[in-house]
Amino acid sequence: MAKLVRNAVDLSEYPDLTVIYLGMRVNTLIGIRTLLGFGPKISAALAKKPDGLLLHEGFLFSLFPAHVGFRQYWRDFDSLERWSRSEPHAEWWRGFVRDTGGTGFWHETYFMRGGMEAVYPGMIAPVGFMKFAPLVPARGTMFSARNRSRYAQAETKPTVVTEKQIYGNDEPA
Repeated sequence: MAKLVRNAVDLSEYPDLTVIYLGMRVNTLIGIRTLLGFGPKISAALAKKPDGLLLHEGFLFSLFPAHVGFRQYWRDFDSLERWSRSEPHAEWWRGFVRDTGGTGFWHETYFMRGGMEAVYPGMIAPVGFMKFAPLVPARGTMFSARNRSRYAQAETKPTVVTEKQIYGNDEPA
């Protein structure tokens, strides 16, 4: 019998480490095409090595319904946010807001210094926090990841898509 080797990691060089889980789930048949179309786009974007991205890993949550995901480790939230608000990610998000392509999307973000946030647009089946925490509309203070996480709230940064662009003139619920 082999002796157990126990290892740990020293994350002291990553005081602002941010981990994000992302997923896309097929909700309708057309969603299969949408999901398959994202693979090459994501690979091409990550091949450019976005500043602050330390590691990207892919997962298959289920085959039926098709549900894929990623786990990414970022040096800090600012790097993640900067990438998510730049092209091509910003274009993908604006496109998803206009038409989900038969899919649902979600992400959950965890911060080394504490705090978490999540959003689940278009998800028809619960995943992650949705399975145990109350759902609230992603409006007002719950609209952006920065506000949901209460991360550096004093610093307001513009979002890729505004509430008005999504909801029109409807008041937050």
